[in-house]
Amino acid sequence: MKRIFRSKFRFIAIPILAVTFLFLVSYIVMLLWNFSIAAIFNIHSINLWQAMALFVLSKVLFGFGKGGRRGGAPWSKRSMRDKFEKTSEMDTEKMRTYMRERWCDWRSFQEEK
Repeated sequence: MKRIFRSKFRFIAIPILAVTFLFLVSYIVMLLWNFSIAAIFNIHSINLWQAMALFVLSKVLFGFGKGGRRGGAPWSKRSMRDKFEKTSEMDTEKMRTYMRERWCDWRSFQEEK
């Protein structure tokens, strides 16, 4: 399998696999929609092309799978970490007090209990 993706055959195999995956996922979306949503809300069934459009729309709206434990863009995390490491103790304490006044101080709730 590794040799296939390192050869010139990969320019044919990878697009075919991607299109196959898209059609398979669209078919599953169509089945789930027709089985659940159409039956529950008494609306019409959808076809494969509408399911594919629904799948692509959901991927555009909700993201392309960069979630998980380390979700998010690595460059934004690095820049925020660098920004917070460069702040002085006075600025850090100033921000903490602002956040406690603005939102709430969780320590006060823990002391009440």
